[in-house]
Amino acid sequence: MIPVAGLGTRFLPATKSQPKEMLTLVDKPLIQYVVEEAVASGIREIILVTSVGKDAIEAHFAANRDLERELAARGKRAEARAVREVARLANVVCVRQKKPLGLGHAVGCARELVGDEPFAVLLPDEIIDARVPCLKQLMTAQARFGGCVVATQRVRRAEL
Repeated sequence: MIPVAGLGTRFLPATKSQPKEMLTLVDKPLIQYVVEEAVASGIREIILVTSVGKDAIEAHFAANRDLERELAARGKRAEARAVREVARLANVVCVRQKKPLGLGHAVGCARELVGDEPFAVLLPDEIIDARVPCLKQLMTAQARFGGCVVATQRVRRAEL
């Protein structure tokens, strides 16, 4: 489950008209890195908790056959393949958070879809480059010790 319903105020003015999760890092949006980490960790079902104004995120993971055909017709086969592969990464389902009531509420919005299954909450604010994906490490720890597992990071006082 990936909550993407926030206002992105820390990144203003860049996020005034574009969701912060769609800001690019090198050549793809931040949200794609998070979904790719989930997939690399063995997760194929992704729930995005969205809000009004986040349609670009939903569209990013949807198939777009017209765009694929147009790119292919222009000889841009690699680009067409990239568009197709994003849509095939995982089964992405979106749920709307009707009011901005915080992270806990966003998680609760996915409750019906999650049911009683174990789940992970991934926050697209931090990109962690690791040989073994951070989520996979958390899943391994949970399988070994049970209970809830949370990733944390030390922050120097000067960075607070």
